[in-house]
Amino acid sequence: MRRLAAMLSPASYGSVLILIVITYTVSVMTRERWGLSVVLVVQIATVWLALHVSRARRGVRLLASIALLLAAIVAVANLVWGGDDPAGAWVFLASALLYFIAPLSILRNIITHRDVTQETVLGALDAYLLIGMFFAFLYQCIGSIGSTRFFESGQSTLSDVMFFSFTTLTTTGYGNLVPAANPGQAFAVMEMLLGQLFLISAVAKVINIWRPARLLRAGEATDTAATTDRSTQEQEGGSM
Repeated sequence: MRRLAAMLSPASYGSVLILIVITYTVSVMTRERWGLSVVLVVQIATVWLALHVSRARRGVRLLASIALLLAAIVAVANLVWGGDDPAGAWVFLASALLYFIAPLSILRNIITHRDVTQETVLGALDAYLLIGMFFAFLYQCIGSIGSTRFFESGQSTLSDVMFFSFTTLTTTGYGNLVPAANPGQAFAVMEMLLGQLFLISAVAKVINIWRPARLLRAGEATDTAATTDRSTQEQEGGSM
C-alpha cells in the first residue's frame, strides 16, 4: 500500500501515467464538439503535472504557461463558437504543442537520475506515451487545416488518429489507416523511427538496468559484508 500511495503521489510519474491514460480514454470517446474542450482541460492537468514532477526549468515553464494559456482560451472559445470554424484546428495545435513540451522536460529530468529507480522507469514510459499523443494531435491538426481528410479512407476522428499514432509509434502497422499525402506521410515515418529508437535506446535500457529497491538493498548489504570481510582479513594479516 505504501508503494502504491507513493506512485499515486502528485510528485510521482505514476500520477502522470494515470492522467495520460485518462486523456487517451477521454479523447477516443469524444464525439461532440464540446468534448474537445474537456480533452484540453485534461491535457492541461497532465502537462502541468508532468512539468511539476520533472522540475522543468524556468524557460520551459514560461513557454508551457503560454501554451497552457492558449489552450485554456481555445477551450473556452471552442465552447462558444459553433459550426465549421477553425477552432478545432487551434484545439489540436495547442494540444500538440503541450505534448511536445512535456516529454522533453521529463527526459531532461530522468537522465540526471544517478540511480535507475521506479520513478526513472515510469518517467521513461510517460515520455514514450506522450510522444504518441503529440503525433496524434499533430495529425488531427493537419487534417483539420487541410483541404482533404488526413487518411485515404476519409476518416479523421480523434479516435482514428489516436489509434493510428500508437500503432505507428510501435510499428504495428495494421494498414487500415493510411495518410493520404504529405506532410502526414513524412510525419508518420518520423514517428515510426523515433518510436523505435526511443524504445530500444531509452525505455529498454532503463528497464534493463533498473533493480527493485529490495534487490538494491540486498546488493548493498552484500557489498558491505564483503568490504567488512576484506577489512577483517587485512587486519588479521597485518597483526601476523
